[in-house]
Amino acid sequence: MITEKRPSIIYLSHGGGPLPILGDPGHQGMIDFMRQLPNQLPKPEAILVISAHWEQPQATMLGSAQPDMFYDYFGFPAAAYEINYTAPGNPHLANQIASLLGEAGIAARVDTHRGFDHGVFIPLNLMYPQAYIPTLQLSLINGLSPMTHLTLGKSLRKLLMQNLLVIGSGFSFHNMSVFFHHDPDMISPRNNLFQDWLIETVTGDIPQSKRENRLAAWKDAPYANYCHPREEHLLPLHVCAGMASSSGRLLFDDKIMGIRCVAFGWK
Repeated sequence: MITEKRPSIIYLSHGGGPLPILGDPGHQGMIDFMRQLPNQLPKPEAILVISAHWEQPQATMLGSAQPDMFYDYFGFPAAAYEINYTAPGNPHLANQIASLLGEAGIAARVDTHRGFDHGVFIPLNLMYPQAYIPTLQLSLINGLSPMTHLTLGKSLRKLLMQNLLVIGSGFSFHNMSVFFHHDPDMISPRNNLFQDWLIETVTGDIPQSKRENRLAAWKDAPYANYCHPREEHLLPLHVCAGMASSSGRLLFDDKIMGIRCVAFGWK
């Protein structure tokens, strides 16, 4: 694997289930963003996705050579269950990353049976529809501790010399009852305050230690529990920030399904 380049690291809001692929107009800004995003990135030799949709007792790598699809949603039209993403896996790299985590004192294993969930196959169908880049997936860890996931990211820093694209696939706002019971044209002051806090925390010119402290105590942010009644869609950001160990830049600040969401990148 090439060793001259740092990876690109991205945290993004992956959209509502299969709706971006089904052409939902409320996702058009996100669709346009993801389709053009690869033009801003070096071509990776592999993609590592930390998905909000996989939680395990220990850090778990998806290690199949040719992962299947795992349709982890329900109640959508039949076309939602025909979406495919045929990218190969990379068992060697999956085992390498699991060993790297183990060396850092983080219990880790490889799962050779699970398929790509929609936190993987929705954004990558938009970004790399040819599905030619080997793709891996890393789980969250049960308990959903912010500090654990910052530490998980730090433990991946030895990958910084490899030509990877690391994607934290979550959602910067994930209150499902609000998504489906709001006026799309309504401005949400509570969400705006939280999104602004995220932008300040991730992109601000502050010491990394302060950034990590803010992320560890994210529930103290304005309207944090309103925006994230449960934190699984935010924690991929913690992994990315811990791995990057620096400020990021704002890549996306727009509405998805009428709700303001953001995405960040690090180099």
